[in-house]
Amino acid sequence: MVAWILIGLLILVVAAVPVAAVLGILSFVLDEIAMDGRLTLGIGEIVWDKSKEFILVAVPMFILLGEIMLRAGIARRMYGAVIQWLSWLPGGLMHANIGSCTIFAASSGSSVATAATVGTVAYPEIEKRKYNESLFLGSLAAGGTLGILVPPSINMILYGLLTDTSVPELYLAGIIPGIILALLFMGVIALACLYRKDWGGEKVQTSWSQRISTLPALLPPIVLFSAVVGSIYAGVATPTEAASIGVVMSLLIAAYFKSLNVKMLLEAFEGTMRTTAMIMIIVFAAIFLNFVLGFMGITQAMLNFIAELGLTPIQTILLIVFFYLLLGMFMETLSMMLTTIPVVFPIVMALGVPEFSDVWFGILITILMEAALITPPIGVNLYVVQGIRDRGGKFNDVALGATPFVVAMLAMILILIAAPSIATWLPTLVYH
Repeated sequence: MVAWILIGLLILVVAAVPVAAVLGILSFVLDEIAMDGRLTLGIGEIVWDKSKEFILVAVPMFILLGEIMLRAGIARRMYGAVIQWLSWLPGGLMHANIGSCTIFAASSGSSVATAATVGTVAYPEIEKRKYNESLFLGSLAAGGTLGILVPPSINMILYGLLTDTSVPELYLAGIIPGIILALLFMGVIALACLYRKDWGGEKVQTSWSQRISTLPALLPPIVLFSAVVGSIYAGVATPTEAASIGVVMSLLIAAYFKSLNVKMLLEAFEGTMRTTAMIMIIVFAAIFLNFVLGFMGITQAMLNFIAELGLTPIQTILLIVFFYLLLGMFMETLSMMLTTIPVVFPIVMALGVPEFSDVWFGILITILMEAALITPPIGVNLYVVQGIRDRGGKFNDVALGATPFVVAMLAMILILIAAPSIATWLPTLVYH
């Protein structure tokens, strides 16, 4: 039955059926086959029960925060400042791409928003400074994925909702892996540009006085990160309340830079509503599908199947990693996470390994979701970066340029499996 469900899922995705419709169709068909359509009668109550979750309010808030940052010009100023500090490394502005994505991710919570915002600002530099276009675009796509690992993260909120895991602990757990992964990305760029120096473009001339003069441009994202994440760990706000604090702070920053006006706000609200609607309809369709699968006993069947294989805990985790890497080539990350977590999470918790905790698994899953974002043919960030190329070009350029960064993510996954404390040390220090 599980195999048929996956085959049906892949057929509908390949047929370009919208993700929410895919999940809904599967839910109704499975309900009709197994329960004669009785579960569908309760869909309103199921969706209403989950839509009342207070933590979900944080999703549109973080999306609005990113929209305001984009339209207030904060990203452009920040990128100019990061250029001054990181462009001396082999690979020049490609390090600024990773650095800017990391900083922007620390206040936006969205990979797509991070890739689109930094990519729009950085793209003109390719021709201007003669960079290798493929690697440059790959660095933007990969850097954008940090939006769901570095706190605050929308994906972590949804993971916490699905698994009843503490979102503040997940946020803490993402900090160190996020920094390590950003450094791995920069290492990939440096090695590539040391091997082929012509890929690194023209040097940016700068001085210490210029670097210091750009520091004020780095303050807005730092202030936003401190307001959002700091308010959570100071105990004065929940993640949802912290998101609203971030929105207020972003409005004040936009006003300071004289970017706050009715036109900008209307565009930000429209973008927020569009993205939120897309996310929520997928969330609720996935919740109902999970409810149907639970009634059918699919989760227990998967647990029994894994137990019968006789694998060690490490082998089981590696099998799950392979499963997600394969699935990530064909499914959008949000729907993949919402569809599979209720089945896979109990399997990991049943391994009985204290180090493989719910928080640790949340970070592992997030990195796997990042890999899916830059894995063709469905990698969303690849299409986002391709979309900013006003001169056009082959999609293969972006996909090829992102490939070395997928290798860096695989290295990060192996590091996390070998040393789970990288993710769990900070949450343990603060909360236990």
